[in-house]
Amino acid sequence: MQKIELEIVALSHSITQSNSYAVILGEVNGLRRLPIVIGGFEAQAIAVALENMHPSRPLTHDLMKNFMTAFDIQLQEVYICDLQEGIFYSKLVCFTANDTIEIDSRTSDALALAVRFGCPIYVYSNILEQAGLENENAEKNITPTKVAAEPVANDLTNMSLVELNKLLQEVLEQEDYIRAIDIRDEINKKTAQKKS
Repeated sequence: MQKIELEIVALSHSITQSNSYAVILGEVNGLRRLPIVIGGFEAQAIAVALENMHPSRPLTHDLMKNFMTAFDIQLQEVYICDLQEGIFYSKLVCFTANDTIEIDSRTSDALALAVRFGCPIYVYSNILEQAGLENENAEKNITPTKVAAEPVANDLTNMSLVELNKLLQEVLEQEDYIRAIDIRDEINKKTAQKKS
């Protein structure tokens, strides 16, 4: 069965399920998109890695990467291998000096690890045909990863830099990294405006 390479192109709130997020995978050098609904913790784990944030303590997926690296296990690739009743199933392809092993994984966990290892993400062509969406407006060779974070209750654009920095510290203490991305982006925008 043919495997098609994907990349994470967006992460946002799911419009179909409350308290859930959607990770949007885009076909590399193609127009199709594969939306996958994931939980908040998994979205946070993916967002932290995509945004190169460094929590004060390792998250579960960081721990898993550290464990694998300590025992000289590399994640070669991740692939989405099945879709049953709306649930995606994935495999981690790991290798050591002596062996290559496929390990069953939740797709959200597989994606969080793929981002950390920088390994490719694949999907079987029949799954992309079944669950993928054609994006006529997408350009080929899209630059991946625009993380769309949860809207913050306060209107960030009306907050001062001092207020934004204070809010960012509070959010980071709560380890709400998805919300922190929005705040950090607004701080960067205001700082850039101040300089010009």
